[in-house]
Amino acid sequence: MEQVSANFAFGGVQGVYKHASATTGTDMSFSVYVPPHEEGAKLPVIWYLSGLTCTHANVTEKGEFRRKCAELGLVFIAPDTSPRGDDVPDDANGAYDFGLGAGFYVDATQAPFDRNYRMWAYVTEELPALIAQHFPVDLERQSIMGHSMGGHGALTIALRHQKRFRAVSAFSPIVAPSQVPWGVKALTGYLGDEREIWRKHDATSLIADGARVPAILVDQGEADQFLAEQLRPDLLQEACSAAGIPLTLRMQPGYDHSYYFISTFMADHLIWHAEQLG
Repeated sequence: MEQVSANFAFGGVQGVYKHASATTGTDMSFSVYVPPHEEGAKLPVIWYLSGLTCTHANVTEKGEFRRKCAELGLVFIAPDTSPRGDDVPDDANGAYDFGLGAGFYVDATQAPFDRNYRMWAYVTEELPALIAQHFPVDLERQSIMGHSMGGHGALTIALRHQKRFRAVSAFSPIVAPSQVPWGVKALTGYLGDEREIWRKHDATSLIADGARVPAILVDQGEADQFLAEQLRPDLLQEACSAAGIPLTLRMQPGYDHSYYFISTFMADHLIWHAEQLG
């Protein structure tokens, strides 16, 4: 594993790392913030999944998480959103919502994407094993969060790994990809036309099918340009209400889909996660 860069922040260390991934068949990059801690300590972990067009760098540079992670003693991990490289297939029309930067946290089954687009296995299997080998983490205390497409990933991963993650939260998540244009395009392209297969990658469908988590925190900007067509938090609210899952859905007036929104409420989410992690 190669360390690409590192800097010190609030007594901790922020590093960017690259490794050859057997899962995706490409070099993958991810960032890790390790707060100040006593030698030999094992620290709770927050996984952060980024949205469409992003890399690890978006939250690393704009997320405003380091000070609060240092105060709370949280390791903060941000993987990339898709495999990358000259040989990795992209959207045929160069669109931003499919292909490079838009892996949707699934394991593709459709050619040519099935060769590399295996972000589900990468985030849930390969990268956690690598993190456990190299960083002072307590994998008995993990939680997960994400933004937009990454919010979709965080919700579906938490719902399908209920014993692994103690908490899940999201900023402006895609909660029902089977019912919105971004999701329909991605799930069709990566998984094929059989909608029954999509259900395990749709938070509202997973909840309807019996998946449960103790609680969910969601912040959503009321001025988000994608709110009505792509995000549909009302569908998550309906699913959680029917299933008895405590959902805190905070509609934030004046905020859009940007990292100004995320950075404003990041500390709230980290405090909430720390309380769940103990």
